[in-house]
Amino acid sequence: MKLFKGDASVLLLGLIIVLLVAAVAFTIHTFSSNPVEDALSDNRVINILFIIENEKMPLSTYVLMYYPVTRRVAVFDIPGDLGLLITRNNRVDRIDSVYDPSRIGGFQNEIDKLLDIKINFSIIITRENLVSIVDLLEGVEIFIPSPVMHMGDEIILFPSGMTVLDGDKASLYATYSLPHEDNEVDVFRRQRFFLGLLNRQIQMNDMLKNKSAAKMYYSLFRTNMNQRSLIRLFDEFIHIDTDRINIQSVGGTLREVSGQMLIIPHYNGNLVKEIVRQTLGTLTREIEDHLIEQILTVEILNGTSINGLAGRTAEVLRSFGYDIVSIGNADRNNYDSTQIIHRSRNEEMVNDFAGIIRCTNVTRDPVFFDEHEDEYMVTNISFKADITLIIGRNFNGRYVVGN
Repeated sequence: MKLFKGDASVLLLGLIIVLLVAAVAFTIHTFSSNPVEDALSDNRVINILFIIENEKMPLSTYVLMYYPVTRRVAVFDIPGDLGLLITRNNRVDRIDSVYDPSRIGGFQNEIDKLLDIKINFSIIITRENLVSIVDLLEGVEIFIPSPVMHMGDEIILFPSGMTVLDGDKASLYATYSLPHEDNEVDVFRRQRFFLGLLNRQIQMNDMLKNKSAAKMYYSLFRTNMNQRSLIRLFDEFIHIDTDRINIQSVGGTLREVSGQMLIIPHYNGNLVKEIVRQTLGTLTREIEDHLIEQILTVEILNGTSINGLAGRTAEVLRSFGYDIVSIGNADRNNYDSTQIIHRSRNEEMVNDFAGIIRCTNVTRDPVFFDEHEDEYMVTNISFKADITLIIGRNFNGRYVVGN
């Protein structure tokens, strides 16, 4: 059948109309959809990657996990010198060796694999934009435990006590390192700054939704969210109590690999994944707030002849967020079985602790409980940890074997 010129024109016009309608529909869907709202309505844990970038490399990297039902939060600090088998490089290298500021997908994928999660959203702040962000927030309040006075290429002066940092001071505080400073101090300082920045965002959230302020403020973030989604996310953050957040650093053993010092995750990274699984379980467990927010204190006693076993065990348990108040030797070094003696009324948390090391030999300290009324006894009793862990011969450094 012959197609006349007029018919062809009508067909072309119809095709153009269909394409225009499709484009309009796509645009409406794009602007009306809100991935953050969708994630919140699904009542699932939302994982957000925060990166503070300095000279196009991640200076600080945090994964914030938020569960909207319980409104609880956990944060993991991912050190840049974490050593992983990087598939792209076909060797063990720093995790930040794959970082590309224009496309962070490769870096994000490595963190996904490390933590065994799926990151939903990302927020990147450059050092330059950090100055403007803090100034728009009218400063960030930080507690500085001791004054910092350093004269060198850069003059660094920070007084002790609660201090409000403006943009320039905040940028310097978040990025400086001192010669011979302990790395843990440096990491802790940046973690406190991140929480201070998050807390200030929560305090100023209503003001930042002003139309002119919002346009300027949210343009300073590099993110995979549109402004509407970002505003919705920060609206949800007002439920977060930053004072109750304990940032967990992904740790390991410091080793030299190919001429560079790297943190190699414990147990080939399996410990990190187990910590994350337990943390997610804590976030999603619906029990009373005053119980879930408790941090158990732990005393570790080595009941074997293996030197240093208590210290190595303490390192593992700290990774899970436990407060190790003391380590030492037991009254003898020939315990066959590992024992847990507890003084906590929160049986569920004690059982969680026991499950981490697969120990079934769990008993109450009779001195701390009235056997008849099951009441906690505090009269005339000196302070002791919530849990005493006595390591026996059936402990292999990570688990109890055979009980």
